[in-house]
Amino acid sequence: MDLSPLKNEYTFGLNRIYLLFPELGFQTSYYVCVNPLVIEQFADEIAVLNLTQFLTDKGLNSAFFSSKTMFLHSRPGLKFSKKPQFYIYEGATVTYVAMQLAFYMGFKEVILIGVDHNFQTVGDPHTAITSNGADPNHFSPNYFGKGVRWHLPDLQTSEMAYKLARDTFINANRSIVDATVGGKLTVFPKVEFNDLF
Repeated sequence: MDLSPLKNEYTFGLNRIYLLFPELGFQTSYYVCVNPLVIEQFADEIAVLNLTQFLTDKGLNSAFFSSKTMFLHSRPGLKFSKKPQFYIYEGATVTYVAMQLAFYMGFKEVILIGVDHNFQTVGDPHTAITSNGADPNHFSPNYFGKGVRWHLPDLQTSEMAYKLARDTFINANRSIVDATVGGKLTVFPKVEFNDLF
């Protein structure tokens, strides 16, 4: 996808999105990461990002972070937080956390990009595994490349969380739409990315 139309839009980047910044020629407005394994292994890379960062407080001891870092407190359960400055719910995906932040910030429309909702690597959800080769699930083979520890996805819980987000936005006269090319997610209305700009 040609993501250049996003250069002057408000954007949330997740997990290791910063690997794409050199190719994009710009960085996202905000960065969000709530997986402690990602923060622990890539804390030094995250710490030097010159943008507002939202990280789980589970990462407080991983490294020194900048004045642009805001720590989020995760609560157990599956709800939608309208007060992320106090607590958020993870919904088994960092994308759900970004949705709560976007709602709090007042965004009327959220457009999803790159939410494939499909993984080649399968197994018990939330199980921590170590990659033994190139990452087949993300935009870069180095995303969770050889030797990186990561958690297997929980797509069922993610879908339940996405439905909560969808309904919360609709009830507030706002919307979430999905402009992902070829994604497997069916919770949100699909839109054509190139028609948005």
